[in-house]
Amino acid sequence: MRYKIVYDRPGRMRVRCGAGVFTAEQGYGIADLLREGADAHKVEVCPINGSVLICYPESNRQTVLAILNGLRRCALPNGKPRDNDIKREIDNDFLQETSALVVGHFVKKLLPPPLRLILTLKKALSFWKEGADSLLSGRLDVPVLDASSIGAAFCQRDMKTAGSIMFMLKLSELLENYTRKRTTTILTQSLAVNVDSLWIVGEDGAERQIPMSEVKKGSVARIRTGSLIPVDGTVKDGDAMVNEASMTGEAVPVHKKKGVSVYAGTVVTEGSIDVIITALPSESRIQQIVGLIENSENLKAGVQNRAEHLADKIVPFSFAGALAAGLLTGKASKALSVFMVDYSCGIKLSASISVISAMREAASRKIMVKGGKFMEAFAQADTIIFDKTGTLTEACPKVSGILPFGAYSEEEILKTAACIEEHFPHSMARAVVRAAEERGLTHEERHADVEYVVAHGVVTRLDGKRTLIGSAHFVFEDENTLYTEEQKKAVDEAAGGGSALYLAVGGELAGVIFVNDPPRKEAAEAIACLKARGIKNVIMLTGDSESAAKAVSEQLGIDDYRSQVLPSEKAEIVESYKKQGRKVIMVGDGVNDSPALAAADVSVSMKDSSDIAREVADITLLSADLRELVVLRELSSRLFVRIDKNYKFIISFNTALLLMGLTGMMAPGRTAVLHNASTMGISALSTRPLIRA
Repeated sequence: MRYKIVYDRPGRMRVRCGAGVFTAEQGYGIADLLREGADAHKVEVCPINGSVLICYPESNRQTVLAILNGLRRCALPNGKPRDNDIKREIDNDFLQETSALVVGHFVKKLLPPPLRLILTLKKALSFWKEGADSLLSGRLDVPVLDASSIGAAFCQRDMKTAGSIMFMLKLSELLENYTRKRTTTILTQSLAVNVDSLWIVGEDGAERQIPMSEVKKGSVARIRTGSLIPVDGTVKDGDAMVNEASMTGEAVPVHKKKGVSVYAGTVVTEGSIDVIITALPSESRIQQIVGLIENSENLKAGVQNRAEHLADKIVPFSFAGALAAGLLTGKASKALSVFMVDYSCGIKLSASISVISAMREAASRKIMVKGGKFMEAFAQADTIIFDKTGTLTEACPKVSGILPFGAYSEEEILKTAACIEEHFPHSMARAVVRAAEERGLTHEERHADVEYVVAHGVVTRLDGKRTLIGSAHFVFEDENTLYTEEQKKAVDEAAGGGSALYLAVGGELAGVIFVNDPPRKEAAEAIACLKARGIKNVIMLTGDSESAAKAVSEQLGIDDYRSQVLPSEKAEIVESYKKQGRKVIMVGDGVNDSPALAAADVSVSMKDSSDIAREVADITLLSADLRELVVLRELSSRLFVRIDKNYKFIISFNTALLLMGLTGMMAPGRTAVLHNASTMGISALSTRPLIRA
């Protein structure tokens, strides 16, 4: 394939092959070859002019040239776009469409009047059709007003004004669509749940964990409580309750048993199922994500809905005002002045674009917000409730000590606990598994099926004996495991401020694993900043001991805390604050937090949250930094300040235009142009970042 080097500097080269030499898919294929063969860390392709920008290690220049020289136009590879490629395509499409619109608008003025009239009429037809559809549906809304304004200009034989109105309306539409597409793309990429591995059941019944890249159709996956289902499939064995909110919007779990289908993106809330895989993640999950975002109209902020309703309610008054102006003055130009200036379009567009842009900005800061209404709730909240473990404390707790009892050794205790805990996505469980790995302890599967008891612990049978691991409440009170005063004293002395996981085998205490979970280094700062930004109540809920809860609370400046709290109690506490008239934010990360997350006015899950916590939460932090909550508070608060300022400008500016039109100070055509230009301008300004980097 022939090409020309148009820019060549060490580590950076741009070549141009010419327009139409390769398609978009072939361009992505070329980019993949350069990334894989020459370790290029950045490759940008543009099929329009056939250019390829390559950023690569300086030592690989000859490799880059060899790959380019080896390309044959008749056999170019095809590839798929990456995240940045998709964003760049959207940007390029917007620039092309905008450029075509602007050029077409001004070139039209050079055409002969008859041809110019025909083109203007052709464009007007789409607006009139949309207005007619609204009328036939019984609606007197913004499209009707736009169609009437264009029609009135035609009646006055003012083709220039009609053309200007349509130009500005189309330009505003392009801007809104671009903002929405850009935001949707970012949210789609952010929403994607990246499941790295899956437990597969072999023909012999043994489980093995394999990477998702090796998963095949027809394989049988075992999905347990709290885990995301990453594939479409059919239940082969087992019973489970599955949350399908990502697909149906319905939060009530659905019972799944043998022969019933399950879908990617849903979560097992209770039970365990073996699933025959019928579709891989690439064939199903992304479609779920796209569908969720496309249905985000149901998740609009209240201010968006109010703006849209207000915009439509204003329309009859615009018609009434135009009629009154015409009758009182006896001049059609006065009526036209009212038609040409309306408040509806600006109010509707500015609110929508502001919210969409704020969601995009949040996503760029690694904060995934599922809908505008959740930003509104976050801005209005006065109370924030935190889970402790994995939320306020380090996401990577460590085993600080092991206390064996009876004939068990430290290694046996840790090995057994790791064997059981590796099946469950919780920070404490991960700490145990990680400690076993660090000590080089291998653990064979010697246990039966594992049952996860939410917020309590794990139950299984090990070598025929009932085996438990979990909290003191679970092991000693719920399961009546023997716990002597001597053992209790030994545990208290060895705890050292850490949390305790109790392992019991056959009704006897085998050992205790102590996990040290210090507060996140940024937690105190984040809480102080949230208080400074209007959060009046900071509360911590934890299933941990009173002493551990008190210590963390004092370190972080928390107003109130509750210790040894069960999941159902967390949700009840959230509801109690809501009944007091408080607007509540709940922040959590585990399966045990999901009831409280669902109960809150707006909920936030952490980066390393369990699948069900991410699914239930309205907002997900994609970084492990609690200060992102402060950023979100600032972002959401500034969003509604911006919307309020936009409203005030729209009302004042358009009122001034209306008065100038009615008094004859300005011609209808001029007021129309200025009105539409202000709408487009305020929409464009609404896309600016709310927080400067």
